[in-house]
Amino acid sequence: MTTDATTVPSPQDEVVQLCKDLIRIDTSNYGDGTGPGERAAAEYVMEKLTEVGLDPQLTESEPGRASVVVRTPGRDSSRPGLVLHGHLDVVPAAAEDWQVDPFAAVEQDGCIWGRGAVDMKDMDAMLLANVRHLARTGQQPPRDIVWAFFADEEAGGVKGAGHVVEKHPEWFEGCTEAISEVGGFSITLEGKATGAPERAYLLQTAEKGIAWLRLHAHGRAGHGSVPNADNALVHLAGAINRISAHPWPRTYIASVRELFDGIAGITGASWDGEDVEGILSRLGGARGFVEGTLRDTSNFTMLDSGYKHNVIPQTASASLDCRFLPGHEADLLDTIAELAGEHVEVEILHKDVALESATSGELVESMKRALLKEDPGAHVLPYCLSGGTDNKHLSRLGIEGYGFAPLMLPPELDFVGMFHGIDERVPVDALTFGARVLQRLIEDC
Repeated sequence: MTTDATTVPSPQDEVVQLCKDLIRIDTSNYGDGTGPGERAAAEYVMEKLTEVGLDPQLTESEPGRASVVVRTPGRDSSRPGLVLHGHLDVVPAAAEDWQVDPFAAVEQDGCIWGRGAVDMKDMDAMLLANVRHLARTGQQPPRDIVWAFFADEEAGGVKGAGHVVEKHPEWFEGCTEAISEVGGFSITLEGKATGAPERAYLLQTAEKGIAWLRLHAHGRAGHGSVPNADNALVHLAGAINRISAHPWPRTYIASVRELFDGIAGITGASWDGEDVEGILSRLGGARGFVEGTLRDTSNFTMLDSGYKHNVIPQTASASLDCRFLPGHEADLLDTIAELAGEHVEVEILHKDVALESATSGELVESMKRALLKEDPGAHVLPYCLSGGTDNKHLSRLGIEGYGFAPLMLPPELDFVGMFHGIDERVPVDALTFGARVLQRLIEDC
């Protein structure tokens, strides 16, 4: 039965409580299988979906690693479908480092604080609020929408989106486009005409590929008092120094060029292939994400070697997080292997594709319209994400992915610092704004 939309809660009425509830469910993903998993959060999502008459599917890749998917029919199911998706897991948080309990969802200073507030239980809540509103009112979007809440994104998504795509591709039948996280957020720029602040929203149309590598150096074990020219630690240190010092060349892909041209048009700043500081300096809290898309990157994250102070170890290992631009995968891996040297083996632990989607088209225009209806006069610009999303897994089904978790942010907020950082928080007003924007998008998609 269809209900008058004015008699039920709007998405913005529910989104804050939904976000708090999700944050309070600890879904920390340590990447080694020791965390609590996503089952409790998935069951919460199932409850909220079944409560409004929907029939979602829950699947586990292994006990506790749960994902939820539900489809809502559109007015024209002959049109290609759209996937709206988020992930339920979060990176761990050390409570002693935070001002508040990271899993208490404290509301203070106009923000909801907690692990996952921006990565990405805010978007999960926006999705839940909107699908519940559709179900309650009986409204249908223009086309079929598949709503997905995945496990394991923070460890590469193999046990979440990867599992669902492999085992249940039929759940995405007919879908050609997808929307996920880390796009649609605002930055504040100084307009060239008046110097007055102007907002621009960064729509994610590309993302770098991932190569998580483990370097293993081999040498000769021995007593710590005896000279040893075949020390695995020394071999590994040399590889680390060479890789860390390597000057990855700058490359400007299409979405980066369009972003820089757009910012130049708004601010009057100039840029060229040799000098982009004038643009980067205007990006505020988004600078880190954008700067990471100007070249391939390689960052060491963990070391492991030895078991006693006076024993030279036979092996030494280091973890290396590499991110590559579209088309750069083979070159990056070849370069790392060469720099590692003859005594160091390079193991690929996890690798996934880089993505580059169209920066124009019906869906892009729908996202722009949805934002501009809520924030008239703003600008919408494409950008490339330096990290990765579950759109990588959906791309195996031929689904083109975008990042669009809309947030109108205060200029002083270090938004990039919120991701995997301490004191992660999302402004309440930004959350309700995002719920409204997504509602407009769903009505127009």
